[in-house]
Amino acid sequence: MVKNIQRLPASELQIMMILWEGHPQMTRSEISIELDKERHLAPTTINTLLLRLKNKNFISATLKNNTNYYTPLISKKEYQIHESHSVLEQVFDGSLVNFVTALYDNHKITAESKAELEAFLENLDLD
Repeated sequence: MVKNIQRLPASELQIMMILWEGHPQMTRSEISIELDKERHLAPTTINTLLLRLKNKNFISATLKNNTNYYTPLISKKEYQIHESHSVLEQVFDGSLVNFVTALYDNHKITAESKAELEAFLENLDLD
């Protein structure tokens, strides 16, 4: 099944990152505790963001004992793949070379990253 994945605004992505890194079902309070480590949002704002994510089919909400438990429906890997392809196509005309060149020109590639990339390319199965 192909999922309709759309780019998330930073605030919604931050919630998703917490859900991906957390346990299978998290409450709004648990999300709030994790979110407060970076920035504080009012509970009503968090509820709004969770509702948006639910409406976009990124998460499900299960009501148990008057508490909603939120679970990701899209994995972090699925989102990463979608966003990577989107940026590659829209910004770099589908060219991985242009993408890597842009990173290199801005000195964002470390020697360690270069070695990882070389090892990846060496082991890449092109069939």
